[in-house]
Amino acid sequence: MRDLFRFLFRQRNNLLFLALMALAMLLVVNGNMHQRAQVISSSNRVIGDIYGIRNGITEFASLRDVNRAFAEELAGYREQAYSYNLRKDSSRLFVDTARALRYRFHTAQVINSTVHKEKNYLTLDMGSDQGIHKKMGVIGANGIVGVVWETSPHFASVISVLNIDHAASAQIRGTKHFGQLRWDTNDPHTIHLVDIDKHVPVHPGDTVETRGSEGVYPPGIRIGIVEDVANDPSIPFHVIRVRLSEDLTRSGYVHVVSDLLRQELLQLDSLEKADAK
Repeated sequence: MRDLFRFLFRQRNNLLFLALMALAMLLVVNGNMHQRAQVISSSNRVIGDIYGIRNGITEFASLRDVNRAFAEELAGYREQAYSYNLRKDSSRLFVDTARALRYRFHTAQVINSTVHKEKNYLTLDMGSDQGIHKKMGVIGANGIVGVVWETSPHFASVISVLNIDHAASAQIRGTKHFGQLRWDTNDPHTIHLVDIDKHVPVHPGDTVETRGSEGVYPPGIRIGIVEDVANDPSIPFHVIRVRLSEDLTRSGYVHVVSDLLRQELLQLDSLEKADAK
């Protein structure tokens, strides 16, 4: 308290000046209608700007909540779309009795990402505590995003589609001819589809989608549109450039896909490989 009084005593001249200035302004405003109107107008404008900023922040927060709600609703729709029929044999007549989930879609937010490196990654705000594990596929609202590489209790690192180590099987919708995705275009908006024979008809505008054969991505997830089909005489395959449907240069909400039958698929695949030796 003693220090406060000492400070006020040292600043007595400045405080007196401020008090007299405030008194003078009050007298001017109260004694002059024009000045009073100007002050009221200015104060209203300042208050309006403050409320505008506050409303903008509130709307942004609300929009973020709406985006997450939309992403979660889309996850529920996808789970239902990829559920499968459980059937029982009743006098040689197969009757649908129920529908079981094949895939679980977890809604997560991208909190960090790169797009211009040779090996690009994303970071999600969910980890092992929320059921996220390695080798889970990650898809956005419009197409595939990547595959979970590592997890911690609360975060996950994802190998982006824009990574030379990312591997996935893809097919031409309609003909079902398939090949492998390879990101060697150095363009965050395009990718190559390789290993499709030249005798297969492929045209610009064709849709490319996932096969779902690895237990990572569900089948039929849109990857992009064929942008160009080039002919390299030195190889027996098309050189197909695909424009990605998902814009990976923008951060947003994604779905991490858990294939509930993946272990069964992998066990069967292991048995087939062992039998082939």
